[in-house]
Amino acid sequence: VLVTGTSINGIGFEAARVIAKHARLVVITGYNLERLKLSEEAIKKDVPTANIRPLVLDLSSLAAVRKAAAEINAYPEALHVVVHNAAASFGPLKLTVDNLERQMATDHIGPFLLTKLIAPKILAAGTASYVPRVVYVSSSAHASGTGVDFTTVGHPDAEKYRSLDAYAQAKSANCLMAIALSNRSEGKINAYSAHPGRTSLNLLLNIMLNLPSQLSSPTSL
Repeated sequence: VLVTGTSINGIGFEAARVIAKHARLVVITGYNLERLKLSEEAIKKDVPTANIRPLVLDLSSLAAVRKAAAEINAYPEALHVVVHNAAASFGPLKLTVDNLERQMATDHIGPFLLTKLIAPKILAAGTASYVPRVVYVSSSAHASGTGVDFTTVGHPDAEKYRSLDAYAQAKSANCLMAIALSNRSEGKINAYSAHPGRTSLNLLLNIMLNLPSQLSSPTSL
């Protein structure tokens, strides 16, 4: 099982911790190795028998995604489940090294590329009695947007940019991706978009800290 975005006190961390009680191997990912090590230690403290493998993965960089995918494809173990949980923090407009809007790049484009590159390995885990799974941690916030506006992905307007809108757009893309993956795999991969509900986690704190600046815009009323 591979879980992205596993910083302590986040949904991904809790998912990895629980899964580690049952899975033979849990690969946890994050862009910071030191924080990954802290997550690994915390999981093993709670689940001494856990087999955890940290993997540095910066989903905001396409080159970094390709590097991580190559490592995953080289693993001798099968890959039965992928949980795309990682998400960019809220804040002002930022572009990635690939000149993409950061929220969409981290929450959707990076996961899309990773899934595409490791798809053969995911498919190889399928058997007559088991269908591999890919889970996108989405949000009911997708309903607050208007779908995906591709013109804002590579050329966002700084004056009109609102991180809540960018988040809603990325989560809409997650939902659409889950549907497309299920359809195109023709039953060989079960893909889901999951709304985790309101939880106390790092991302929620980040949202609340940035909310006043979002509400100050007349377009948000």
